[in-house]
Amino acid sequence: MAASEKSRELAATGARERAAGYLVGRHRFRPAEALPWLLAIAAFFLFPDRMTFGNQALIMVMFALSLDLILGYAGIVSLGHAAFFGVGAYTVGLLIARLDWSEPLSSLLAAAMLSGLIGFVTGWFILRYRGLTVIMLTLATAIMLQEAGNLRSDISGGYDGLPGLVISPLFGIFDYDLYGHVNYLYVLGVLAVIFYMVRRIVYSPFGQALTGIRENVRRMHAIGSPVHRRLVTVYTISAAIAGVAGALFTQTNAYVTLTVFDFDNSAKVMVMLILGGTGRLYGAFIGAVVYMMLEDHLSKLSPTFWQFGIGLLLILAVLFAPRGLLGLVEEISRKSWRRGRAGAARRLIWKGEHWTVLAGSAVDGAAIGFIVGFAANFGQAHLLSEYIASLPGRALAFTCFGALVATAINAIYLAFTSRAAAEDRGS
Repeated sequence: MAASEKSRELAATGARERAAGYLVGRHRFRPAEALPWLLAIAAFFLFPDRMTFGNQALIMVMFALSLDLILGYAGIVSLGHAAFFGVGAYTVGLLIARLDWSEPLSSLLAAAMLSGLIGFVTGWFILRYRGLTVIMLTLATAIMLQEAGNLRSDISGGYDGLPGLVISPLFGIFDYDLYGHVNYLYVLGVLAVIFYMVRRIVYSPFGQALTGIRENVRRMHAIGSPVHRRLVTVYTISAAIAGVAGALFTQTNAYVTLTVFDFDNSAKVMVMLILGGTGRLYGAFIGAVVYMMLEDHLSKLSPTFWQFGIGLLLILAVLFAPRGLLGLVEEISRKSWRRGRAGAARRLIWKGEHWTVLAGSAVDGAAIGFIVGFAANFGQAHLLSEYIASLPGRALAFTCFGALVATAINAIYLAFTSRAAAEDRGS
């Protein structure tokens, strides 16, 4: 009896040591984490004429990172995060236009402080509630700030904004060129500092407490954790980071309008996180870059209906990658490693009726592609007969693309479900 108790104690001790070792080692940088930064540096040399787009992509990465801090780690769902982005953007704009203060780093700090202050004040009241109430209150915050700016258009410029802002050279030395090379390095440097701070926060005991609040807020209350104080703290930090992103937006574009408070901005950054994956840090990188690239290319293909492509990708992500693109990559890597060890790939089952399913999905996809193609080209083909007459051009291309996408999605789904069923039977 004593021997069994001793073995249980040893097992418990070993489990505690492994858990402690895991928590201690989580904060260490891994070689794979250098990849996004190497790609960002490489983009500076490979695409020197696309630095303006690169600036906006990095700013949106920072904005998404600020939302991930409260959504992915603390479980705070916000549809009004653009409020703090807008406050930071207008802080810089008003400092230049009204006070003639154009030094970039100090105005960046001022934007962070003011956004953080507003985040603290609003968060103190908003975060006393849960669920849908929080969502509506955050949305109302952004709308109220936008309407306040519209009401005092003599200060904010209204919806005409504050154009023609002049930013002083960075460090008083580096002036901004037409193609945005200095701005790109400036934004990348600020993003690196912000990311390091966020990474230290989420891997600290404070970050672990936030995760506990996200998973089970009642249990955290039961163990005596100051839940409200911690939520307000992380909300304030997130607001300050969003303010920095907004300040960089104004500095790199040299103008600001009240559209920075729009619901579109809050929804867009939410979509970015869903695509990339919440609670993973680098999900903000993947989601923001993928969204910005899709927006850029799809808007060129169809200026009116480009959002359809974003919506389609979002639906596919929710259905087949609920943990985001980064989570999907992690899941595929994990399953591939397990199958490589267990030889589960040999148990893949492909039934005859699967071909019938694929044929049906191809027909459905072709119909959807045809309809989408007609809608996207409605400006050039007012009548269905004109659109059909363009075969084998636009209509055929959209039809085949829809059939191909639908067939590929169903083929992947059938392969995974068949393999899972085979593994269940084998076990």
